[in-house]
Amino acid sequence: MQLRYTFRIEPGPGQRSALARAFGCARVVYNDGLRARETARSRGLPFLKTGDLSKALITDAKQTPERAWLGEVSAVVLQQSLRDLDAAYRNFFDGLEGKRPRVSAPRFKSKRDNRQAVRFTANARWSLTSGGKLRLPKIGDVKVRWSRPLPSTPSSVTVVKDAAGRYFASFVISTDPSEMLPETTGAVGIDLGLTYFAVLSDGRKISSPKFFRRAEKKLRKAQQNLARKTRGSGNRRKAVVRVARAHARVADARRDFHHKLSTTLIRENQAVYVEDLPVKGLARTRLAKSVHDAGWSAFVSMLEYKAARYGRTFTRVDRFFPSSQLCSACGVKDGPKPLEVREWTCRACGAVHDRDVNAARNVRREGSKVAAGQVETQNACGAQVRPVLVPAQRAIRTRVRKKQEPTRSCQPTGWVQAGIPGL
Repeated sequence: MQLRYTFRIEPGPGQRSALARAFGCARVVYNDGLRARETARSRGLPFLKTGDLSKALITDAKQTPERAWLGEVSAVVLQQSLRDLDAAYRNFFDGLEGKRPRVSAPRFKSKRDNRQAVRFTANARWSLTSGGKLRLPKIGDVKVRWSRPLPSTPSSVTVVKDAAGRYFASFVISTDPSEMLPETTGAVGIDLGLTYFAVLSDGRKISSPKFFRRAEKKLRKAQQNLARKTRGSGNRRKAVVRVARAHARVADARRDFHHKLSTTLIRENQAVYVEDLPVKGLARTRLAKSVHDAGWSAFVSMLEYKAARYGRTFTRVDRFFPSSQLCSACGVKDGPKPLEVREWTCRACGAVHDRDVNAARNVRREGSKVAAGQVETQNACGAQVRPVLVPAQRAIRTRVRKKQEPTRSCQPTGWVQAGIPGL
């Protein structure tokens, strides 16, 4: 698998100007390519290929007075900008076909965007100097804040300028199979929450740091200060950067917490089981701010890729599994309970349970069954979930609309045959 190693870089004044020029040229080529494809689509012409765009928008454009300044930056940066446009179209079309979650169509990039990035591949002949600096074509040797050595030779590097005005170099690294951790016998189930960020099946409870809540007062003051500034003024631009830096500190602290906790759990346990939470749905409730502050999705993603990297077992338990309703001692389903009930007694065996610890133990038991293939994952309607394709359940087939239009079933298997002739 491939990973990214990101380090802070410190370009000088001239190098910042060169990077700004590269950001602008890459953005112009991206917008030109998008405009050309949209024009071809509106005229009913075939989809323009990347090779044709590259010749017209880069090679030929450099010979014109209007685009002669494209020759001031590395040609690889411009080529990779068109690759990014291809990726945006691919994601859009895959979303329409149901291969991935839907995303919007590619949009034009603005020079006022706070985040800018350019990518250098091996063809750009970038390198790391003996002094530990990053040598970029037509930019120079840039100082890097190395926090750790790179495990192998990177295949590409992306230079990013974030909203807070900081510069980063992101290296793409291929992992080495020798990084596998020695096997252990531990297994843990994780119940994620808000009062406690995570409760483990062994009884440990990890408190929620609530980074955003702790910094909310400072963020509010910075935002109020920004609102008082005149639009288009220099003071407003400075206030925008101050707000971005305040949010960056919160995001960095949360990311550091997620990395440390996920690494600890992966190192200590051979198998990690976690419940698949409906984060998007919870983010539309009154708990939205706390849900975003916890960052469950980012944490679970870290667990997943670290388990794959170090040879551990990672399993998601279906979100409809009643982990809080089952007794972890006897397995009897004791029914739903309101959120204010944090401790309950099983009516069948009399065992007293902490709600979160009991849920984590049930997640661990169910996760081990899912990993062993003993549990068939189902959706809310009781039908099988992909990869097995099955017809819609007879009991859940939807009624036909007045306009005789087919409607979607609650199953992810496509259009439902609703008894209309010809469908």
